Amino acid sequence: MEERLNALEIALKNEMNEHHFYLKNAERTKNPVGKAMFAQIADEELEHYERLKQLADNWKRDQKWPETLPLKVKDTAVRSVFGRAARGGGQSAGDDDDRKAVRKAIEFEARGAQFYAELRDQSADPKEKAFFGLLSDIEREHFASLKDTEEFFVDPAAWYQKAQSSGLDGA
Repeated sequence: MEERLNALEIALKNEMNEHHFYLKNAERTKNPVGKAMFAQIADEELEHYERLKQLADNWKRDQKWPETLPLKVKDTAVRSVFGRAARGGGQSAGDDDDRKAVRKAIEFEARGAQFYAELRDQSADPKEKAFFGLLSDIEREHFASLKDTEEFFVDPAAWYQKAQSSGLDGA
């Protein structure tokens, strides 16, 4: 149990650090796509933090995974936010700071997905497995959306062409 609580403490610290990182970059960037993406992920990371904090507090108090606490996490809306922003944001590439921030964010999300997947795989409790599996899936979705954002920042015209052609074939 101590190992699990330590892992939760690490997760809490990571989620709050990432929330601050995304918020700072949402405020910093002039790119509307970057602004929308960073703001959405900042909100989602804060929600993860709040759920994990609730979990950790209850787990410490009861010395076990909560029986009755509804620990759900909202699905990510990052793909739809990115799509709307990219389609409405013109064809402005990200600057060097935007590209650096997205690359750092991609690393965060890859590590987060792996971390939560390991917690999921180490658990025998079905509710615990499902909870950490959901967090891992959301972090993977953030990762994929940030890869799209990186492509958009590097070459918006190519991104638009790819987005339009994927829509034509029904994919």
